[in-house]
Amino acid sequence: MKPPSDEQLIADCLGGNERAWAALIDRYKQLIYSAPLRYRMSPEDAGDIFQSVCLELYNSLPRLREQGALRGWLATVAAHQCFHWKRRGRRIEAVNPDLDPEDGLSQPSEVIEQMQREQILRECVESLSPRCRQMVHMLFFEDPPLPYAEVAKRLGLATGSIGFIRGRCLEKLRRKLEEAGFC
Repeated sequence: MKPPSDEQLIADCLGGNERAWAALIDRYKQLIYSAPLRYRMSPEDAGDIFQSVCLELYNSLPRLREQGALRGWLATVAAHQCFHWKRRGRRIEAVNPDLDPEDGLSQPSEVIEQMQREQILRECVESLSPRCRQMVHMLFFEDPPLPYAEVAKRLGLATGSIGFIRGRCLEKLRRKLEEAGFC
């Protein structure tokens, strides 16, 4: 079953459907949290940014002009909030006049672009078949990556087939990424 589009979730949210709101937040929580992580914010500050972005989304839902561009809108809002949050904090912390409070602070446009690319990757991985999705997670998102023997055991496959299946899964992922404009 194909997941509902952003447009459908937004329409359902505007109709008062709390499950649609939960699904929308679940779909984009990693995108929203990725901004505070990029700015190396504390978990408490990241939580504040997350809540702030969600509140802004909730308040802006009726006025969103390009509902299909929600991913970009969220990335922009999250990055700008983080940038300004960190900028305010750096002004407060700057006690040495020789220090530049902007030093090392990534511009929102750089962060937004990276956040959007990461979200596209997450969406493409999630659109893979369950076996491919599990394999990609085990081989590339586990830290440390799992050895083939462990992947084979968890998936109920022969160890010798992991390389072949991995290649097919990565090819499917590559095509999806190309279709999404990632490559």
